[in-house]
Amino acid sequence: MRIQKKLALGLGALFALVAFLAILSGFYINRLSADTKNILVANYNSVAYSREMLLALDEGIRLPHIQQKFEAQLKRQKANITEPNELEATERVNADFQQFKNGPGDSLLIYQIRKDLADIMLLNMQAIQRKSTIAGKTADKAIVWIAVSGTLCFMIAFTLLLNLPGAISNPIKTLTSSIRSITSKNYAERIYYNKADEFGDMARAFNTMAQKLEEYNNSNLARLMSEKQRIETLINNIHEPVIGLDETKKVIFINEEAARITNTRPADVLGKPVQDLAVSNDLIRMLIRDFFEPVTAHEPLKIYADNKESYFDKAIIPISIIPTGETEAHHLGDVIFLKNITPFKELDYAKTNFIATVSHELKTPISSIKMSAQLLENDRIGNLNTEQKELVESIQDDAARLLKITSELLNVTQLESGKLQLQPVLCRPEELIRKAVQINETAAASRNIHLEVRQPEDLPFLNVDADKTAWIFSNLISNAIRYSHENSPVTITVSAGKEQVLFTVKDQGQGIAPFYLDKIFDRYFRIPGSKKEGTGLGLSISKELIEAQGGSITVRSEFGAGTEFTVTLPAADNN
Repeated sequence: MRIQKKLALGLGALFALVAFLAILSGFYINRLSADTKNILVANYNSVAYSREMLLALDEGIRLPHIQQKFEAQLKRQKANITEPNELEATERVNADFQQFKNGPGDSLLIYQIRKDLADIMLLNMQAIQRKSTIAGKTADKAIVWIAVSGTLCFMIAFTLLLNLPGAISNPIKTLTSSIRSITSKNYAERIYYNKADEFGDMARAFNTMAQKLEEYNNSNLARLMSEKQRIETLINNIHEPVIGLDETKKVIFINEEAARITNTRPADVLGKPVQDLAVSNDLIRMLIRDFFEPVTAHEPLKIYADNKESYFDKAIIPISIIPTGETEAHHLGDVIFLKNITPFKELDYAKTNFIATVSHELKTPISSIKMSAQLLENDRIGNLNTEQKELVESIQDDAARLLKITSELLNVTQLESGKLQLQPVLCRPEELIRKAVQINETAAASRNIHLEVRQPEDLPFLNVDADKTAWIFSNLISNAIRYSHENSPVTITVSAGKEQVLFTVKDQGQGIAPFYLDKIFDRYFRIPGSKKEGTGLGLSISKELIEAQGGSITVRSEFGAGTEFTVTLPAADNN
């Protein structure tokens, strides 16, 4: 039988029983209501009327208003005749009452009226008892029929509750389990359900699908093997080292280039945990360090390859997929990819060496030009006219600018090559500031800019390279003067903390736009549209020199209102 038909029959039978129970209950409730209403309306009212007439007799029937009360109750009783012989008794009461009204002194008539009223009350009391018995039988019958019907409904509903959910859920559970087995690539899974219902149709359809999937999987196995070999060939032909790991960190592939630089053979490493290989192979240990230690600053790897020191940039690429029908990604492994950047390193070294050589060679002729210009300004050599003096001053400025540029380029090359040697000595912060201010006094005076120094007494000593640190402060003050408006102040503030000394250089110039603040310490960066001279190296060199001495440099600027640079250097240990 079809599931739909079973559900229709079961639920239809249950509905029919519930409807029958409701109709039966309504029928007996209506009968009980009618019997009760009949007792209350007919017999109870007659007893009440007779009682009122008896009370009227006791109150004095000879009084006119009592007679009116008696006559009103008698009229109601006449309209409520429901029992046999009740009409005759009522007629007798009426006849005796009419005769009493005509001769009110007859006491025998009052006795007769009392007797007739007692007969009416007796008739109705007997009727109440009889109808109560009938109502009780009706109630007993209703209880029996309702109990039988309710028990039958409960048994049918309980049977449906036990059998119907299982009949529907058990095949669904079987189908769900089989589908999960199929998703695990167990294409030999089948459902054995031979009933002629919807679940039987679904089981047959599922078995057909599983059979086709099994055939498809078997037919594509050779193709998959071919694709696997193609991928392996592609990986082996990549001229960069590549190592593949599964989710348990076992080596699943390694190309020839990676095997060559790690001095291993693919057959010796495939399928083995990379942690075990790292025990006896320093290079592999270096490659997998990021898996087990916090990632530090990214530095190129120096590896001896191609009969020379080579540089490789390492990238670890996690492999994750979201399986069909799921929402969370599954981690399948990682690929270690090494990019050979040796040619770029060699070009960078050649560039650094070239800049260092050119800068060093330019320094001597520039210094000679500057000295010659100073000699021309000496009156003992000869007097110069106004135009000649202006030309000499221009030569002096250009020579000074070229000398500064070559010095900055030399510092950059020394920083890049690691040959910059710092010579830390104990020095006083106020001496460094004094030198920096003295260097920039002429430039500040030419623009009528006041250099204001604020520093307390008894500042702690610094253990830094005095010349290079003074150059840093001079560079910051020079920038502040260059970008300040004329007739505005530049404030240099020195303050001491618990273990450090803070230097602040603040101007009231045009400021720096917010989107350039994170770039001003980059090499060769200059704010677009700026007409001020410079190489864009000063702040970059300053930052590297400060950090090399254990300090830091930060900038805070409000566009249109000025800029503030803060240098923090550790105080020297007095012990």
